[in-house]
Amino acid sequence: MKKALFLLVALMPLSLAAQDEEGWSHKGLAGVNLSQTSFTNWSEGGENTVAYNIYLNGSLNYQKDKLSWTNDLNVNYGQNYTDMTDWRKNIDNLNFASKLGHQINEKFYYAALLDFKSQMFDGYKYYDNDKVLTSKFLTPSYLNVSVGIDYKPNSNLAIYYSPVAGKLTMVTDTLLSEAYGIDAGKFVKPQLGSIFKVNANYSFFEDRLTVKSVLDLFTAYDDSFGMIDVNWDVLIGYNLTKLLTLTFQSTLKYDDDIKTFDAEGNQHGAKVQFKEIVGLGLSYKF
Repeated sequence: MKKALFLLVALMPLSLAAQDEEGWSHKGLAGVNLSQTSFTNWSEGGENTVAYNIYLNGSLNYQKDKLSWTNDLNVNYGQNYTDMTDWRKNIDNLNFASKLGHQINEKFYYAALLDFKSQMFDGYKYYDNDKVLTSKFLTPSYLNVSVGIDYKPNSNLAIYYSPVAGKLTMVTDTLLSEAYGIDAGKFVKPQLGSIFKVNANYSFFEDRLTVKSVLDLFTAYDDSFGMIDVNWDVLIGYNLTKLLTLTFQSTLKYDDDIKTFDAEGNQHGAKVQFKEIVGLGLSYKF
């Protein structure tokens, strides 16, 4: 919780200050959503619940002459509490992407991309009265470094492809290595492959509606070639008032290296993973 708050406070002033410099521009949405449900002598049943979600989703960009530099940050953390459980996290993202480009013509750029995805806090799988650690700070982490071609038809859309992309899957605890496709006892799994990335950031209705979508596709040049790792993040925010915003956030994932478990803890093959959060709360748009 303290780490998430620190990132929000530290990074927002940096993005605001950058707007004053020549060539810089930014877009972003930050805020906190809160919800609470309470039952007293409620005959139909139910559990008292409290939930919160803190988020920062922003981009800081530089464009001058033939040079283009885009930076995107997504920090997101939330927990919920019920009478039957303690506090449990329901969302935890720490994603950063930086892309440096040199213009070829009006819409195409040579580009180099650094993309990092991870999380901030411990995560657990719960079985009745027991819980099993499944993730930790920087476990797992995914680092992609690549060079390729970037297509920018306008300032709101970028489509990037690289035939030469290096991907590192990393953990800080070898007890979790095999859960994320890393050999037992190892901290890192390196892969060489190709990456396709689509980044869209649009505003509508006099900037009251913000729609941001980031789609990442990766396939490795090994025995798994053709099996595509998918990560698709979506944020939709609608400003009801200056400070009150309705938000929808979702993430869709598929990674053949990440296996799934049923309620009894039995391991199964990889499956499509999906999560979504709808919230209403205070926000700040910049």
